Amino acid sequence: MSSILTNNTAMVALQTLKSINANMAKTQNEISTGKSVATARQNSAVWAISKTMESDVKGFKGIADSLALGSSTIAVARSASEQITDLLTEIKGKVVAAQEDNVDREKIQTDLSALRNQISSVVGAAQFNGLNLLSNREGGASVADIVGNTGTGAGVLGSGSVSILSSLDRDSSGAVSAASIQAAKADLGTQASAAGTGTDLAATAFTGAGAIAVGATGTMTVVGDTGTAARAGNAVLAGDGYTIGGLTGVTGTVRYVARDGDTVNDIAKGLTDMLNFQAQTSGIGISATVSGAAITITNNTAAGITTTSTLNTGGTAGGGLEILSSVDVSTAEGAAAGLAAIEGLTQTAIEAAANFGSVQGRIEIQSEYVSSLMDSLKSGIGALVDADMEATSARLQALQVQQQLGIQALSIANQAPQNILALFR
Repeated sequence: MSSILTNNTAMVALQTLKSINANMAKTQNEISTGKSVATARQNSAVWAISKTMESDVKGFKGIADSLALGSSTIAVARSASEQITDLLTEIKGKVVAAQEDNVDREKIQTDLSALRNQISSVVGAAQFNGLNLLSNREGGASVADIVGNTGTGAGVLGSGSVSILSSLDRDSSGAVSAASIQAAKADLGTQASAAGTGTDLAATAFTGAGAIAVGATGTMTVVGDTGTAARAGNAVLAGDGYTIGGLTGVTGTVRYVARDGDTVNDIAKGLTDMLNFQAQTSGIGISATVSGAAITITNNTAAGITTTSTLNTGGTAGGGLEILSSVDVSTAEGAAAGLAAIEGLTQTAIEAAANFGSVQGRIEIQSEYVSSLMDSLKSGIGALVDADMEATSARLQALQVQQQLGIQALSIANQAPQNILALFR
C-alpha cells in the first residue's frame, strides 16, 4: 500500500543515514584525538583505568627527578668520603714517621694539622643543595628544649639518615604508599664533643666494687634514660652526653655525645675508643674492650680507678673523626696513641665511602627501573585508549561511501510520493 502521509521507505533510509553519520562523527573524532576512548562517556571503565595509570606516570616522573637529585647528593658525599680516605692515608704516613725518635715531630705535627684542616674543609664543602651528609651540625634550639628536659646545648643534631623517594606502590585495593631509599649520614667531622650541663638523666652502671685494682678489670654497662617516661625508657637521644670519670692519670676527657640514631652499643664503642686513645696519650696503662653495651676496663699500671659516668642532655656531638682533633705526634706517647687511632679513623672513612657507593648504585638501578616502568605504563595506556589509525582510515573510507549511498537512498525514497500523482492524471 502506498501512502502520501507515511513514507516507510524514507524513514528506513533516514535512520540508516543517521547511523552512518554517527559512525562518521565517531571515526573523525578518533582521527582528530588519536584516541578510541577520549572521554568517560565513550567507555567509563577503560577511561577510569587509563586515567589512574596516567596519574601514576606523572607520579613516577616526579620520582625520577627525586632519584636524580638523590643520586647527585650521594655522589657528592661519596666523592668527599673518598677524598677524606686519601687524606687520612697521608696522615697515617705522617704518624708512622713520627714513631721514629730521630725525627722532627713538631714539623710532622704541623703537616698533620694542615691535613686535618683540609679534612674539615672537605666535610664543610660536601653539600648539595644545602644538604651535607658528612656533618651532624644543623644548629637551632637546644636538644634539651626538644626532649622536654632542662639544660643547655649548642644546637640540634642533624638527622641520622635521609629518605630519597624511590617508588609509588599501589595495592589491589587501590591504596597508594610511597617507598624510599634510606641514605645514612656518615659524620666525618673532626670537631670535638662538648657535653652540656643539664639534668642527670641516667648513669652507666659499674659492676665492680669501689676501685679497679692494679691488674684487675671492671665492667661498665651503658644505659640510656630509664627515668623519663616520655622517652620510653632506656632511650638514647641525640645530644645525650656520656662521660667516664675517675680514671687516675688520664688527663684527657673521655666523653661521647650521642648522635641521631645512636644506640647504647654505639655509645659504648665511642667511649671505648676515646678511653684507649686518651690513656695512650697520657702514657697510662689502662685499656678497654667493648662487647655490646658493656665496657670492660683493665687497669695495668694505675691504682685507685673509680669509674663514674653521668648522662647529660643538651650536648653537641663531635664528629666521627673526633679523635683526629686530639692527635698530637709531638710527643712519643702522642705518636703511639695516634698510630693506634689512625687505623680506626681510616676504616670509618672507608666504610662511609663504601656505604655511599652502595646507596648510589641502588639509586641508579632504581632510576633505570622507574624509566622502564614509565615506558610500560605508557604502552599499557596506549593499548587501552589509543585508536588504531590504519583501521580507522579504512573505516572512514567505507563510511564515506555508505554516506553517499545513504543520501542517494533517501533521495529515491522521497521521490515515492511523486509517483502517486501519476495515478490521478
